[in-house]
Amino acid sequence: MKTIDSLGDLRGKRVLVRSDFNVPLSDDDGTTVITDDGRIRAALPTLQRLADAGARVVVLAHLGRPKGTPDPQYSLAPVAARLGELLGQDVALAEDLVGASAQATVEALADGQVALLENVRFDARETSKVDAERAELAGELAQLADAFVSDGFGVVHRKQASVYDIAQVLPAAAGDLVLNEVESLSKATGDPERPYAVVLGGSKVSDKLGVIANLLTKADRLLIGGGMVFTFLKAQGHAVGSSLLEDDQVETVRGYIASAQENGVEIVLPVDIVAADSFAADAPHQVVAADAIPDGTMGLDIGPESGKLFAEKLADAKTIAWNGPMGVFEFEAFAAGTTAVAQGIIDATADGAFSIVGGGDSAAAVRALGFDEAGFSHISTGGGASLELLEGKELPGLTVLAD
Repeated sequence: MKTIDSLGDLRGKRVLVRSDFNVPLSDDDGTTVITDDGRIRAALPTLQRLADAGARVVVLAHLGRPKGTPDPQYSLAPVAARLGELLGQDVALAEDLVGASAQATVEALADGQVALLENVRFDARETSKVDAERAELAGELAQLADAFVSDGFGVVHRKQASVYDIAQVLPAAAGDLVLNEVESLSKATGDPERPYAVVLGGSKVSDKLGVIANLLTKADRLLIGGGMVFTFLKAQGHAVGSSLLEDDQVETVRGYIASAQENGVEIVLPVDIVAADSFAADAPHQVVAADAIPDGTMGLDIGPESGKLFAEKLADAKTIAWNGPMGVFEFEAFAAGTTAVAQGIIDATADGAFSIVGGGDSAAAVRALGFDEAGFSHISTGGGASLELLEGKELPGLTVLAD
């Protein structure tokens, strides 16, 4: 892929940077607060590099799903404030994307300064399925800049105006974050050092069908947890109570289990489950055998013996990819399984494994549960993008940057 170095001397040049600032927010007595600034911090090296090179940096990003029209609850104002704190300079926020405010904000930039345009998804053309509509927006954005840097890994799997089309209009390159993501994930998608173990969790099997199918020809071991495990247990003939279940995927999962046996891939399922009376932080719960979940109860975490088993199955791995929590880690009572897996990966990493945390809820869990991010080899900023790379797909936001 083309790199920032290919853009030449950037002093005085206006550089449009697509970052991923889709951060979680909460309301604190009427004030909007960013609850996890990991994606903002991950963007800093590229932005600082460009600023240090004397570029006039214009950042594009989205937040939430505002449905193609301005919506104050999805304004990037909190992001601009936090980005300014982290960069140590005021970061001006334009009131629009390509209008008078955006133009004035860009014109006011001095060399080394950074500004942020308002939420790119306030314009419906950003996510349009009509090529001409996206191209029109890309053309208007291009009027604000001399070059484009793609550094929002969390969106490179999207064919959107600020990700794909803009790279066909301006001189374009991959930012340091995107390059690091691709290099790190290639260690799991190319020729991984073995044993190669993959931990998959999260709520639905259907979200990871392509990934599972691809890994059945790549991985040595698949460890399955989270809500998706109940479809696997049902496929083995076990009752799952009122646990999350995708009945329409049971036959597909049976096929996966058969394929794993044919390919010599070990599928590791929980041996015990934390079953609760309801989906609530304070719900009464008990540890039960994975093949004996009582009627009327729902599994909200893998059990303690499963946590030990998963850690044992990770101990000798040389490459580990993890995508999806083992349970409802947001509730303390159901966080032990995710904690056990995270610690198991950290221990394996300390013994020489290369470990990848596949963004999204997994990365959020690492931070929420208080783990040192340095204990993992790589924490991705893009859940969907990392999944699609593990699935073996070509991502449009990367192919458009090819040399």
